[in-house]
Amino acid sequence: MNLQNITLISFGYFEKTFLEQIADAVAGEFHCGLNLKEGHIDLSEFYDAGRRQYNGNSLLKYVDMIQIPEAGKTLGLFNVDLFIPILTYIFGQAFLGGRTGIASLYRLSNDRYGIIGDDGFLLDRFTKEVIHELGHTFGLIHCNQPTCVMRSSTYVEDIDQKDRHFCLKCRESIGIL
Repeated sequence: MNLQNITLISFGYFEKTFLEQIADAVAGEFHCGLNLKEGHIDLSEFYDAGRRQYNGNSLLKYVDMIQIPEAGKTLGLFNVDLFIPILTYIFGQAFLGGRTGIASLYRLSNDRYGIIGDDGFLLDRFTKEVIHELGHTFGLIHCNQPTCVMRSSTYVEDIDQKDRHFCLKCRESIGIL
């Protein structure tokens, strides 16, 4: 399979070097071109006051409406607390086999859990989440291999236990070896 270009759109403030490190890891994992773009959005229309969170389904649909000619796959990067109606929170989501996904940094920081902050952990977790959601856009479902980046993650500890990489079976499924 010839993998398409991937575009990461940052909505909100992310340090340039942080985004570049994620972009390098994603391009290396998918063996494809990668574009970094900056997006602007009024997040207030996606805010659910009753939950004090942002509706992931609505944000995903919004990002899906953005037309980027050179992008085969697009992932929106956020730093807000995301939810979908059936879950308390999510780290991200994507259209399975589609062209769009979203990921949020919000719940990935050690500070959120009363632990001393660690930029290395934060970068590693967000990179895994971005690769995971992009994997869904390429048609991958959750994997049962403990270290595969496609393993489901309910808690940050789950993210910490897996690698940044696809297992052999997942790599073969999307044609990257």
